[in-house]
Amino acid sequence: MITSFGSLFAGHVDLENEGLDGTAANDRWLSDERLAEVFPKSEAIAKLMDRTGYDTFWLAEHHFQREGYECIPNNLMLALHLCHITKNIKIGCGFNIAPMWHPLRMAEDYATADWLTNGRVVFGVGRGYHTREVETFGAPLRDQDANRELFEEQVDVIFKSFNERSFKHVGKYYTLPPQVPYRGYELQDITLVPRPKTLPVECWQPVVSASPRALDFMAKHDIKGIIGGGAAQGGAAEKVVHAFREARARAGKETKLGGDLCVGFSFYICDSVEQGIKEATPFFEENIKMFAPLGFVPGLTPEQIDAVADPKRARGAGLPTLRNAMKAGTWLIGPPEQITEQLKEVEQKYPGLEVVNVGQPVGTPQAVILDQLERFSKQVMPAFKRKA
Repeated sequence: MITSFGSLFAGHVDLENEGLDGTAANDRWLSDERLAEVFPKSEAIAKLMDRTGYDTFWLAEHHFQREGYECIPNNLMLALHLCHITKNIKIGCGFNIAPMWHPLRMAEDYATADWLTNGRVVFGVGRGYHTREVETFGAPLRDQDANRELFEEQVDVIFKSFNERSFKHVGKYYTLPPQVPYRGYELQDITLVPRPKTLPVECWQPVVSASPRALDFMAKHDIKGIIGGGAAQGGAAEKVVHAFREARARAGKETKLGGDLCVGFSFYICDSVEQGIKEATPFFEENIKMFAPLGFVPGLTPEQIDAVADPKRARGAGLPTLRNAMKAGTWLIGPPEQITEQLKEVEQKYPGLEVVNVGQPVGTPQAVILDQLERFSKQVMPAFKRKA
């Protein structure tokens, strides 16, 4: 039964000249002042979501994006600030990219935020998908096996530091603590200071590849999964939902179908489907311009991906349309009654699903995000919140 609603904001600033015919993604280079607009934009969204009864506002960690698409470099710092200017809403880390951190620094920073916000920051981890970001910080991404291997060891370290009063770790990438003399004794173990106030730590991770190894690792640490949002395709992919449940079962954790998952959708409330497609298409197309060259728009040929970068060729390249996305179930567009019914169908299909994220893609202006989130809170959420 769906009882909880959130929204993911990847950190884009308002952009001009959007869509396939607009400014090419690689030609966008915004000023520092424009890029910093992500912070008041985050504040405005958080305050509205807090006022209108949403449960979690998710932020995404990204770096070096002078184009203005994803401009929040530190989820935990921003989450701490947003908790201080709101009353009830939780701020989710969707996600802290572990390969760009030392695992103990991430654990310390989260624990500090957990104490200072009385448990209103939700922990999340991811592996990353931008070479410009991950490789610049000295971690592998092009070598996906090395990236996963590093990520898994880091997460093992993080959970040891959360759950054990003192710990040691010897692995391929980390020996913690180093065996050195310290104040009259040989250092053998170490303690995270502070450990989180809220234990056990609730942790979320994006479900992208949905490989057995990835899902089994999540089940090992009881990490919950988010399907959709950012680079990941939205909607409830049936194969992924079943695979997630099966991995839980292998770890001895039985859940109803959809349990321990959050499913994300892009949405646009309007009087008719046709109106919604017309108004939201520029934002949908800007999102394609951002993500297609990174390999996150399924089914594209190399020629189509190349054409995305050229406004003169993109329109004629046969790229996916918003209507295709609706058919695939990743977008919900139309009157609120129709969107409510579509979510009820998802709820019926996945009886264990409790958490849903709804939002707009990279490229959507602040005014549209605020209007759409407010309309959803008034016209769709009550059908679920009342029942809860």
